[in-house]
Amino acid sequence: MYLGYNTNGLVHHEPVTAIRGLAEVGYRGVALTIDHYLLSPWNPHWQRQLHEIRDVLDRLEMRCVIETGARYLLDPWRKHEPSLISPTHAERQRRMQFYRHALCCAVALNADCLSIWSGVRHPEVAEDDAWRWLIEGLKHLCDEAASYGMPIGLEPEPGMFIDTVKRFDELRERSPDTGCHLTLDVGHVICQQEGKLTDIITSHGSLLVNVHIEDMRRGVHEHLMFGEGELNLEEVFGSLHKVRYTKGVYVELSRHSHLGFDAARRAYAALRPFVEQEG
Repeated sequence: MYLGYNTNGLVHHEPVTAIRGLAEVGYRGVALTIDHYLLSPWNPHWQRQLHEIRDVLDRLEMRCVIETGARYLLDPWRKHEPSLISPTHAERQRRMQFYRHALCCAVALNADCLSIWSGVRHPEVAEDDAWRWLIEGLKHLCDEAASYGMPIGLEPEPGMFIDTVKRFDELRERSPDTGCHLTLDVGHVICQQEGKLTDIITSHGSLLVNVHIEDMRRGVHEHLMFGEGELNLEEVFGSLHKVRYTKGVYVELSRHSHLGFDAARRAYAALRPFVEQEG
């Protein structure tokens, strides 16, 4: 298990500079959120940037995951749209094309996983249709990713169709052959008041391919610096050690970019003792 940091908390930094700075702080991984400035499919030079990022990751011996949660990348007017459960076929295909681009980046960077979410169900979309479209889209994506040996991690996101770990479990019950793994945001568990983190981590240990971490309060979806919310770090890391989790725990302070590396340093200082407690 190692610590990483999400680039959505360093949006004012050039990506290679951000990666170098995180390595200097002590992080061993980076969660690369594809955005307008980072591996955007609309950037004609994205492949050159991909090679530059791969080179710096290799030199610094850093791991990575690819994240796909940028707010207005595909539609400048609608946050997180379109998705796999958007009303029209064309919209759903646009999201799938973006996921294929993200998969290409993940494979090229030898990422630990490609992380996605379900999207928001619009009022005009029946729940049965949302389930069907989501399962169909995930099946296609997971099958393509499996041919490259790349795990897909679905993140339950507050406000979205799959918003809790319980809903993620329902997805797996409805489609046990999808092959989708879990990206777990421990702050979301607190926000959604889902129960004990120890129980959730222990029962889903074999499905975990990606972990996001930040402090949070019950009922409020706001990513906080450690010590400002209700997260019990000893509980979280004790459970991750118990299930022998060996991948990245990525700090996601998506509203702290204005603090730059100062926020990254504070987060690292808070988390480092728990990662090193058994090794």
